[in-house]
Amino acid sequence: MKAKDVQVFPITTNTRVLRSRTWDRLKFEIEYALQHGTTANTYLIQADKIALFDPPGESFSDIFLSALQERIDPKTIDYIILGHVNPNRGVTLKELLKIAPQITFVTSNPGAISLKKILEDQTLNIKVIKTEETLDLGQGHVLEFILTPSPRWPDQLCTYDPKTAILYTDKLFGAHVCGDQVLDEGWNIYREDRRYYFDCLMAPHATQTESALEKLSAKPAQLYATGHGPLVRYGLTELTSSYKEWLKQQKASKSSVAVLYASAYGSTATLASAIARGVTKAGVAVESINCEFAEPDEIKAAVAKAEGFIMGSPTLGGHAPTPVQTALGIVLATADKTKLSAAFGSYGWSGEAIDLLEQKFKDAGYRQGFEPIRVKFKPTDSTLKYCEESGTDFAQILKRQQKKRTLKQPTADSQADRTEQAVGRIVGSLCVVTTQKGELSSAMLASWVSQATFNPPGLTISVAKERAIESIMHAGDSFVLNILPDEKPQLQKQFTKNYKPGEDRFEGIETEEAENGCPLLKDSLAYLECRVNNRMECGDHWVVYAVAERGQVLDDEGVTAVHHRKSGSFY
Repeated sequence: MKAKDVQVFPITTNTRVLRSRTWDRLKFEIEYALQHGTTANTYLIQADKIALFDPPGESFSDIFLSALQERIDPKTIDYIILGHVNPNRGVTLKELLKIAPQITFVTSNPGAISLKKILEDQTLNIKVIKTEETLDLGQGHVLEFILTPSPRWPDQLCTYDPKTAILYTDKLFGAHVCGDQVLDEGWNIYREDRRYYFDCLMAPHATQTESALEKLSAKPAQLYATGHGPLVRYGLTELTSSYKEWLKQQKASKSSVAVLYASAYGSTATLASAIARGVTKAGVAVESINCEFAEPDEIKAAVAKAEGFIMGSPTLGGHAPTPVQTALGIVLATADKTKLSAAFGSYGWSGEAIDLLEQKFKDAGYRQGFEPIRVKFKPTDSTLKYCEESGTDFAQILKRQQKKRTLKQPTADSQADRTEQAVGRIVGSLCVVTTQKGELSSAMLASWVSQATFNPPGLTISVAKERAIESIMHAGDSFVLNILPDEKPQLQKQFTKNYKPGEDRFEGIETEEAENGCPLLKDSLAYLECRVNNRMECGDHWVVYAVAERGQVLDDEGVTAVHHRKSGSFY
């Protein structure tokens, strides 16, 4: 199997897909964290006019252009339709322009602005799409364009072809997986990948995603031609319904956070996404706003309704860019002093913009939800994990405030109270789950553990959505279940405390590396090396089913530690 290749497949009349594939991870972004590979899907419609959708980024440039030239003369291409524009795609577009300078780019107005910056040394033909515009390629292919902007992709453009009932969805409905399967036969197997992709990319922009779905619902599509992963045909109805349900869950939150940012080269936007991912994991809604494209009233409204705000900025010439400074002025004039604040950003040589945000918030009297996050150049896996945990901590502070307000309200004894007390009598053994994935490691104390199957030997663990370890316990991931002895409470104490983002969970604890590469606690009563087989979303937790691949009892005389509770509403 090649590390990279291009798979070409005819979809329907005059239409084919060129899937640039890699089984490796492409870049430091949270939506790639599952490491199931990815595809960059490019589409080609060959009618009287020829249109090419979304050529891939620099990672695939050479192999894509070779595959394209084997099937068509690029000089015959009339249009390149761009669902969104990013600098990574610029290399491929420049190479195409060398061969075919006659090409007309079709994009939104923000996309046109970005394209001119990326290809500033090129002569460009650009068709800027406005609301409800069409493009006739002939032979019945009259393309209809739908503007679906979001903070992360203010230029996002979806396209519908009534001739084939194909909806080209760009970032919507995608998944980062790689394989030979072009369409989503057996679509259930992609459920976890699609949900993770949604949580990372769509949940922080719930309002805009909901608006996009409403616009797209007017187009009777039979196939979603996604930007990444298998094309959606068989699970189209179910996936659309799932998106609506997931959005409903996001909007049901009683608390919200405004994440405001600008990004010069993409790094600050990536940090913003990781922080927003951490906030949404904790069950708090996010209103994510790219200050470069937002109106002042939009920023003001988001900050006014949010319980907290987090601002991010790159440093350009020792300063914050103008959109950030404008947004900062709005925030300081709008947000009352009870709101929680935080600052973050990336920089090349200095980080004055982050210092500016931090100092302004302190001078104004806002409480700090987490220490300022300063990242030099591109973020690493560890940095993004730190950002995610910081976002979760920020959200949990807000949730505790909400809970305090609720507890002050008088309540009467109810059946729900009695049920909670009864649920609390369920006893569970105390264990520590430990994981290691690349440069990331984590651990958590678990008492909701149960054997689930004899053959294979399997068990279930319930993991709260906001736990840091949750994001590295997906199907295929490994972990060690360390079963704790009753007579060593220091182990329980070590893993009961609240950890700061990035804090070493194993400081002062004797460990060794298990065969599956995860930390093993040497003072455990017994341990099991496990691999996640599946997981199911259950309310505010994920129930993880794992198969025990090997294990050992370390103390034949010891007794398992158990956890007794009196309430089913907390641990």
